[in-house]
Amino acid sequence: MKEKIIGILGGMGPEATVELYRKIIQATPAGKDQDHLRVIIDSNPKIPDRTPAIVAAGESPVPAMAESGSVLTAAGADVIIIPCISAHFFLDELQSQLNIPILSAFDAVGEHIQRRHPDVRQVGLLATSGTVQGGRFAARLADYGIGVIVADKRTQVTVMQAIYHIKGSQEAAFRAEAKSLLISVAEHIIARGAGGIIAGCTEIPLELEPRDIQVPLFDPLRILAQAAVNNALNQ
Repeated sequence: MKEKIIGILGGMGPEATVELYRKIIQATPAGKDQDHLRVIIDSNPKIPDRTPAIVAAGESPVPAMAESGSVLTAAGADVIIIPCISAHFFLDELQSQLNIPILSAFDAVGEHIQRRHPDVRQVGLLATSGTVQGGRFAARLADYGIGVIVADKRTQVTVMQAIYHIKGSQEAAFRAEAKSLLISVAEHIIARGAGGIIAGCTEIPLELEPRDIQVPLFDPLRILAQAAVNNALNQ
């Protein structure tokens, strides 16, 4: 069968978009340039912020996301992936406006944990307030028999502070502070019974690493990249 062309609906955020593409390259079995997959990227950082749209009736990102999806479709993409986990809240609405399938990071993570870590029945979710309050990631994981522990309201403020540190600065001091904050929150959630941690905002694994915590760290970007490669190769 012909390889599929992957479309990345990016810009949310720009660095996460680059990271997703890098992980697609890493996940592709290739011995030379020509073995790699064709990937089309539309990086539009002007898409409205997803968290205010979810928790505070802010401007919907769906029209701008649908426009990017249409650009990718017109360019020849066969399947779409989105680096932003918060944007997955709008996946059903977005899918209804597009003619090619969108691969869900929620499903990819659920399937990965179920298949590769069947002993992990409860995970901690480090994510934006939009993802946490929206509840759709947790609801989808429940379909795979996986429970979710989230930060309490006060600790969630710390998570958001770390995320915006990563989004807003390349300075080492800000990045180091973000890493320290994320480790602290992860340890707090692990103490509450989490057998694994999901880095549920695509900026988080840019700083939080598996070696930083004593339970498995699940990177949705890496898992989604592998799912996209498998899909494109018809595996």
